[in-house]
Amino acid sequence: MLPPEVQQEGLAAFKRIGEEISEVIERRPESLVVVRLVRPKFVRIVEDLADPSPVKIAEPPERPIERGLAGPGMLADTIVRRWQDHTPLHRQESIYARDGLELSRSTICGWHEQLADLVEPLVEAMLRDALQAPYLCTDATGVLVRAEEQCQRAHFWVLVAPERHVLYRFSHKHDSAAVDRFLAGYKGYLVADAHSVYDHLYDTGNVVEVACWAHARRYFFKALSSDPERAERGLALIKGLFRVERSIKTAPRKKREETRREKSRPIVDAFFAWCDEQAADVLDETPIARAIRYAQNQRTALTRFLVDGRLPLDNNVSERNLRREVLGRKNWLFLGSDEGARTNTLFVSLLASCQLHGIEPWAYLRDLFCVLPSWPKSRVLELAPASWKQTRQHEDAQQRLAANVFRAITLADHAPPV
Repeated sequence: MLPPEVQQEGLAAFKRIGEEISEVIERRPESLVVVRLVRPKFVRIVEDLADPSPVKIAEPPERPIERGLAGPGMLADTIVRRWQDHTPLHRQESIYARDGLELSRSTICGWHEQLADLVEPLVEAMLRDALQAPYLCTDATGVLVRAEEQCQRAHFWVLVAPERHVLYRFSHKHDSAAVDRFLAGYKGYLVADAHSVYDHLYDTGNVVEVACWAHARRYFFKALSSDPERAERGLALIKGLFRVERSIKTAPRKKREETRREKSRPIVDAFFAWCDEQAADVLDETPIARAIRYAQNQRTALTRFLVDGRLPLDNNVSERNLRREVLGRKNWLFLGSDEGARTNTLFVSLLASCQLHGIEPWAYLRDLFCVLPSWPKSRVLELAPASWKQTRQHEDAQQRLAANVFRAITLADHAPPV
């Protein structure tokens, strides 16, 4: 940009003495690219009667959906929009139409169902790996499923293997059978709420219950309006536990156990001594009575974090990850079918695990669709978000990604790196 005087008199009349630089963010419509694949056909000039295939043509490049219209980047975009940004298919339909692409919601839905079959072995491998963790965190939330007369209530479950995987499952009932399908064969600590659907797991001794202090705290919050003095005392003691936890958040296991013995155990002992003292004085079925009774009933499980430094004080990690489905539910309202629920949980598991490991989801899914179709099944766990950063450094993965023509097109458009 030149001043008016310089434009009128010319650069020869002035001496440049510096410059001022500023930047402005702008936006342009998204870029949809049609990749035309040209495969020349050849025949020998001198006919070879022994050649069973006289016409020579290169094999078509591998696609996530065989002979599908969409490439890896386009498919990844529809998935990120649907389950990361919570954009229902009818809204995606209108968004792509504004960019000049007439794409029906039924087509997108069909793509996702086919891709679900592709990624299911990977997510199942992630679940098997998660069940080897020393402790797991779990929770559930309701969801509606379309039925012939009226929507039926069903449930999403989340299972978090800290620092490894975030996994989701779907069931029609919130019962022990659903828990068994999700946690079959698991042995270790289970951080969960006090719902009875988990009780049978603890009876065997293979699974050890760990209760959540955030749940206990919630009961005392509900009692603030009716019995503020007692509720505030209970909350103050629980607050002390969380203050200690913040101070050792990144500490190694032994340090956490030592600090909990020195600082947290006296608070826990004081809290339950106070609960026992107040229990006889509060009126039955009042909010404060329910708060104290909940804590007393969960005493053993609530104190379990004191014996193992790996265990968390609360189950908030499960609730945070369930918000992903809750936010989605506010947009798409209900599931269309059981198959739709399966597709949902598979891709939400991958997206939530990407967030856990700080991986950009679109680039991950694009690259996953580039390599997964021909990736050795025995090594499928290497493609999980937990291992992705290491896997991408391997020569095998780099060669596969570099050879993918569709990925090369998206990189030419300066796609964001993982």
